[in-house]
Amino acid sequence: MQIELVYEKTCPNIEAARTQLLRACAEAGISPHWQEWEVSNPEAPAHAHGYGSPTILVNGNDVSGDMIEGDDYCCRVYSHGELTNKGVPAVADIVRALRFGQKTAITTNPVSRWRLNGALLPTVGVALLPKLACPACWPAYAGVFSTVGIGFLDYTPLLLPLTAVFLLIAVTALAYRARQRRGYKPLLVGVLAAGTLLIGKFHYDSDVAMYAGLFLLVATSLWNTWPKSTSADTFCPACVTSGEEAMR
Repeated sequence: MQIELVYEKTCPNIEAARTQLLRACAEAGISPHWQEWEVSNPEAPAHAHGYGSPTILVNGNDVSGDMIEGDDYCCRVYSHGELTNKGVPAVADIVRALRFGQKTAITTNPVSRWRLNGALLPTVGVALLPKLACPACWPAYAGVFSTVGIGFLDYTPLLLPLTAVFLLIAVTALAYRARQRRGYKPLLVGVLAAGTLLIGKFHYDSDVAMYAGLFLLVATSLWNTWPKSTSADTFCPACVTSGEEAMR
């Protein structure tokens, strides 16, 4: 998430804007870290021009929701309710922009998606391990392992607890910041898939149930981390979200 403060060096509201940004970061629960651009500095990027001072941008979006372009060297006035204007954006508007930007960053960051899906890989590997339930087959297994230089070990007693632990990790990944991705539906489906896999493999000894649960768990993990479409997801902190406010 990219947070930027754009200002003109003679603006009297710079410190007040920093104070508002600090308060908003604390309320949104994120680390107070941002870039600052002074518009007369030749190193200021092109996208920082055309705004009055001060302006706060989150992922390139003006926190006020205004789609305006003005003069770099003019002061900005922000609405803080009926008949109330100030030279800095409201904390509530900044918080709303930060939370929206954080949600967008999580759902579109490929590294975050692959990390969450990576929690599923050990589960898949352990679930596909066969149960060595037949002692008569152990010599055959020992022969196969010895050809690749691995000693034979009956891991069957460890298979259930290992599978349960890795399933718990996979389900926890579905619960991690669920509200900022797809809500709790993937978590509920994941719990159902994990239960189907465990019961199918260790209670009914059913390959159909095991593979069905495993397939459902993989599909749910991909669904949970798949980026949401943002084509119709417009950001405007000034939009009315309360029915009571809409009536007014």
